[in-house]
Amino acid sequence: MIRSTNATTPPASSSPGGLPGYAEHFSESEGYLNFASVGPPSDTVLRTQAEMMGRLADPGPGTVGDLMTAYERARAAAARLARARTDQVVLVPNTSTGLFHVAFGLPGGRVLLPSRQFPSNRYAWERAASLGRSRALPVPLDHRGWATPDTVRAALEGTRGPGAAPAAQLAGGRSTDAGPADSVVAVAVSAVDFRSGHRADLAALREVAGDRLLIVDAIQGFGVADMAWEAADVIVVGGQKWLRAGWGTGFMVVRDRALERLEPVLSGWTGAQDAYAFDDRTHEPLPDAGRFSLSNPSPVTAGGLASALELVESVGVPALDAYVTEVVGELLEVVRAAGGVPSSPVDPAERAGIVTFTLPGRDTAAVGRALEACGVVATVRPEHVRLSAHGSTTAGAVERVRAALAEVGAGAHGE
Repeated sequence: MIRSTNATTPPASSSPGGLPGYAEHFSESEGYLNFASVGPPSDTVLRTQAEMMGRLADPGPGTVGDLMTAYERARAAAARLARARTDQVVLVPNTSTGLFHVAFGLPGGRVLLPSRQFPSNRYAWERAASLGRSRALPVPLDHRGWATPDTVRAALEGTRGPGAAPAAQLAGGRSTDAGPADSVVAVAVSAVDFRSGHRADLAALREVAGDRLLIVDAIQGFGVADMAWEAADVIVVGGQKWLRAGWGTGFMVVRDRALERLEPVLSGWTGAQDAYAFDDRTHEPLPDAGRFSLSNPSPVTAGGLASALELVESVGVPALDAYVTEVVGELLEVVRAAGGVPSSPVDPAERAGIVTFTLPGRDTAAVGRALEACGVVATVRPEHVRLSAHGSTTAGAVERVRAALAEVGAGAHGE
């Protein structure tokens, strides 16, 4: 069971509990279970950004330069967590920006992209294809609706794995014929599926991809799921969800193999050498991941991102992963006990912080109303209800879900 703990520092939240050393930095309501949508930032992030804005309100001669040191602090923290070098990290304001850099950076070839990805993935590859760059080839999902090493391998071999669903067609009606496997230059996946919470096996995907680039949208897992990030050639992360850094934050890791193959098509002046030599010339791109910089990011958001990453570091991703695994296991038990049907993996090795489910005989809107009445904040869509837990989630949140589902069940019996 989830333990209510008494940290040395009194917890800031309205209910004690959560992961010691982490939970006391947050103050969201007890029933907040919507981290897959947005993660409320910590007191550390809020304090960092307030202090930086305060300095900006009354700047001195060295203020701007001092504030901009936040860039390197954020890059260094991201590199440590991604098991990368600092020169392989560039800050981006969101996941979509990073994905567009990658999609337009590949000069051609085909990219295997599992079906039913979050739209930010689809749009990046669609826009790149429309201008004659790389082109995405949908990978059919398995019978559970998951992208796995087997489905990717089958796509590379030009065959379908057992139980695979039919391939989807990309927008515009273009042909999705696979062609020879050697025309595939990259495999693009989500580290954690935003629908089901399925956790990708990055190490196995690395083996399947071979020398092709492995591109990972990590927004639903980075900082809370202990995964083989070193297997990816490119990692793109928005900081507003599980990192809890606020909107406008994020980074991209571009390892050496990707750096050799991606062109800095969307690069700006800060992505060039001698950027501050205002000599009316276009300079050569930087030799590292900085070449994908468009302009200087906000030092205030960079400072918030750095604080968020450092908080994760202080506790450790393995500890966060273990705690979230425990909470999600309890949520799954509650859902099943209420007669719900989860679409999330049961095996802890295959899931992260997301639980999606339906309640037979009850539409999701009714379930959503019951959750809201019990103080639970969740994502409710026509196809399912999604709960998502973090290191600050307490036993009280699980009990609120239990009460809500019991209420829905009682209402169903009374009809």
